[in-house]
Formats: sequence, C-alpha cells, structure tokens
Amino acid sequence: MVKIRLQRVGAKKAPFYHIVVADSRVARDGKIIEQIGTYDPMTNPSKIVLDKEKVATWIKNGAKPTDTVKALIDKVK
Repeated sequence: MVKIRLQRVGAKKAPFYHIVVADSRVARDGKIIEQIGTYDPMTNPSKIVLDKEKVATWIKNGAKPTDTVKALIDKVK
C-alpha cells in the first residue's frame, strides 16, 4: 500500500520534514517513491510547501495520506 507521509530530515531538536510518497512497508526515513513537499514546524507560523497537483494525482491513484499529512493538506487549501 502506498502512503503519503512525513520523512524527518532535520537535526536533533530542530525537526524538518519532507512530505513523501512511499510504500507503507518501508522505514520512515527509507526509500521513497517521490517527494511532493516540505514542512518546517520551527518557523512561526509553520511553513508548508506542497505540490497540490502531485498530491491530487497520487490520491487519485490510491495513495492514502497519514492523519498528520491530511491535516497539513487541509491547512494549505
């Protein structure tokens, strides 16, 4: 099953995330299919960059966003 989820790439105590499409069986920071955005919770307000066309395409093709990513997508709309 393909999921849209967060991949942590930030340093210790300074989180930064890539929003990625990955197989649900792969580790959180493992191999990805495609990167479709970024999320920086350390800025005020949080900075979310998302390619809406790719998100729509992946969801149409059956990818399921995690709860956190679903909230981020709703925040961007």
